[in-house]
Amino acid sequence: MNAMKVTRTMIALYVLPCLLLFLAVVFIPIVVSVYYSFMQWNGIGGAKWIGLHNYSIIFTKDNIFWSALSNSWKFALFSVAEIAFALWIAILLSRYVKRSSFLVSVYFVPVILSVVIVGQLWKNIYNPLSFGGLLNSLLTQVGLSSWTHGWLSETNTSMYAIIFIAIWQYLGYNILILYTGVQNISNDIYEAAKIDGADGIKADWYITLPLAVPVIKICVIIAVIGSLNALDLIMVVSGGGPGHATEVISSYMYNKTFLSMQYGYGSALSVILVVQCLVATLVLNLIFKRSEKNALS
Repeated sequence: MNAMKVTRTMIALYVLPCLLLFLAVVFIPIVVSVYYSFMQWNGIGGAKWIGLHNYSIIFTKDNIFWSALSNSWKFALFSVAEIAFALWIAILLSRYVKRSSFLVSVYFVPVILSVVIVGQLWKNIYNPLSFGGLLNSLLTQVGLSSWTHGWLSETNTSMYAIIFIAIWQYLGYNILILYTGVQNISNDIYEAAKIDGADGIKADWYITLPLAVPVIKICVIIAVIGSLNALDLIMVVSGGGPGHATEVISSYMYNKTFLSMQYGYGSALSVILVVQCLVATLVLNLIFKRSEKNALS
C-alpha cells in the first residue's frame, strides 16, 4: 500500500511540471483570450463588456474575415495535396533508389532555413521584371513574356505564390517523415507479397499505403494545423496584402490586435482560430481512425 502511494506520488511529481507548463503556456492564454473576446478593449484603458458583439460583427459584417478564412483553408488544402506528392517521392526513394538517405537530406535543406531568409529569397524571385525578378526574367527569356505577373502584387496570384513558397519549404519535412515510415515496413511483407504476385505498384497500393496510414495521419494533421496557424511567412512576404488578398486568420488577428489596437476583436478571432484547429484535429483523427481499421482488416 505504501509502495503504491509512493509510486503515485512520484508519478504526480514527474507530471506536475509539464502540467503547470501546459496550463501556463496553452490553457491560461486561451481562457484569457475567451474572456477578452467578450470585451471592447484597446489594450491600455479599461475593458468594456459587450457580450457576443465581436462575434456578431465577425460573422455578419466582416467580409475580410471570410476572405481570410477562405485563404486559410485554401492554404491547408494545398498543404494536404503536397503530402500526396511527398508520399510518392518517399516511396520512390525508399523502395526503388539505392543510398537514398542523401537525397532525403537534400530535400530537407529548405526546412532548416529561417522563414525570413526563405521569404526574402522568394520575394526576389517573384519581383517584377523591372526589379530583376528571376521568375519573370526566365519566362521572358524562353518566350513566355505573356505569362509574367506581379506575382505578389496582383490579387489573383499573390496567395498562390505564397502557398507555393510554403510547399517548397516544407516538402522535405514531409518526405523525411514519410520516408522513415515507409522504411520501417518490413521487407518480409514485400517478399511474401511478391510470392503471391504482388510487386511494384501493386505492392505499394496494397501494402505500403495501408501500413503508412499512421505516418500519413501525422503529416496531414501537422500540415492542416500549421497552415491554419500560418503567420510568419505571410508577414514576411506580404503582410496580408495586396488589399487583404493574402490575409489569413492569424495575420488578420495580428493586424487587428497590434496594429488597429482592437484587442477584444483580435481575441475573438484567436478563439475562432483555436476552435477551427480543434475541430479539424478531431475530424481528421476520426477519418484516419476508420482508415487505420480498414488497413488492418
